[in-house]
Amino acid sequence: MRSLKFIATQLAPTWRTCILLTSAIFLLWSYAAAAQQPATLDSVAQTTTDLRVGLDTMWVMVAGFLVFFMNAGFCMLEAGFCREKNSVNILSKNLVVFALSTVAFWAIGFGLMFSDGSPFVGFGGFFLTGVDNSPATADAYQGIFSALNWTGIPLGAKFFFQLVFAGTAATIVSGAVAERIKFVDFLIFSLLLVGISYPITGHWIWGGGWLAAAGFYDFAGSTVVHAVGGWAALMGAAFLGPRIGKYATDGRSNAIPGHNMGIATLGALILWLGWFGFNPGSTMGVGNGSLIAHIALTTNTAGAFGALAATITAWVVLGKPDLSMIINGLLAGLVAVTAPCAFVSVPSAALIGAIGGIIVVFAVGFFDSIKIDDPVGAVSVHLVNGIWGTLALGLFSQGDLFGADPAPALGLLFGGGIGQLWIQLIGTLSVGGMTVLISSIFWIALKAILGIRVTAEEEMVGLDISEHGMEGYAGFAKETTLGSATQHDFPSDIVGKTYQ
Repeated sequence: MRSLKFIATQLAPTWRTCILLTSAIFLLWSYAAAAQQPATLDSVAQTTTDLRVGLDTMWVMVAGFLVFFMNAGFCMLEAGFCREKNSVNILSKNLVVFALSTVAFWAIGFGLMFSDGSPFVGFGGFFLTGVDNSPATADAYQGIFSALNWTGIPLGAKFFFQLVFAGTAATIVSGAVAERIKFVDFLIFSLLLVGISYPITGHWIWGGGWLAAAGFYDFAGSTVVHAVGGWAALMGAAFLGPRIGKYATDGRSNAIPGHNMGIATLGALILWLGWFGFNPGSTMGVGNGSLIAHIALTTNTAGAFGALAATITAWVVLGKPDLSMIINGLLAGLVAVTAPCAFVSVPSAALIGAIGGIIVVFAVGFFDSIKIDDPVGAVSVHLVNGIWGTLALGLFSQGDLFGADPAPALGLLFGGGIGQLWIQLIGTLSVGGMTVLISSIFWIALKAILGIRVTAEEEMVGLDISEHGMEGYAGFAKETTLGSATQHDFPSDIVGKTYQ
């Protein structure tokens, strides 16, 4: 004992302190170990449940972040496809539209879309209020958002994931109305679309409405998101009219090339990446890893085959492998597989994507022929292929073969008859009719009250200067020409003309 005391007195103060701290920690740990209650079945079950909720929530939020990042893709794609004199305007629209979508969807949209109500619209949940005991699921769920009681994540995660989808629908409109719409009108329309139109038709399908009850399926939004955005974009482009110089006085279409195909390609790659949140993330949980992997494969395969098919088609039809067509072919394949991605095989996804890539090339030419001026091809990509993808589910569905639950009936090409295809067609027409009606009301009201188009002089100068008072490429020579158009292709008295 005296030898230990002697050794202790010979140690430096720092070492003595370390010995005391070590002894204290050892005693505390020993006490905690002795006081700890043995694990019970209930505590193990609760820990397992908490871990499952945490993992599911993390997966859904990360997928939502990827979808949010698609806003950057739309920014780059649309800005690159349009002229440099309008780049600030396009970037501003794509940036502020998600802020507006957040406000509109939080205040009213989420409630209309997902709260309990009638088969046509929800009646509560505005400002994300109301009874809700998420992450409880199925019969254990008690709340007003019963349509989402199948996913075991908190309400905040459910809202955020659906918000980024709603923002995507509004962003689709931006490209189709680019280079001639008044900034304020676009902002107002975006609020109305995300707050009213999108949630109503979304309630029919994802909110437990009448189409869901009828057996309509749209796994990640070919109709709910893309076709709705495409219909709204089509009506906007129609009411706005074409850009000055787009169509010659003899009816010939003039090319107005984009100013930066480099950033357009970057935007396409960002969107391709974002789709791996868009489609696999729609499982809203990690319980079925094989299904998530399968959806990622079908998504990537359809996009790849869409790009390849558009490349070949453009090469044959146009004589050159047009980069803009390659980009839109990629996006067409991704849009088309969005509805059936969980219910079709990889070979079927390849065929769906390839057909989408072919369709988009001819769709661009078709809308051009009827003088619907869509600078980025948004209508051809999102509307036409949103419809195709929704119908493709009724053709290629293999039901729950890949682990999806619930799942549609077998498609026509796999022995299921015409039943699933028929309800897919009914849903497509119904959502399209409602979106056209509501969007037209919004556009007509804005046109009558504010006027939706800038003056001809402002359009010629560019919306960067006329709408924002700044340039996207300050210090560089600014393009104010009309692409391949000549002075004989449009009236000479355009300066000072106001479009209403």
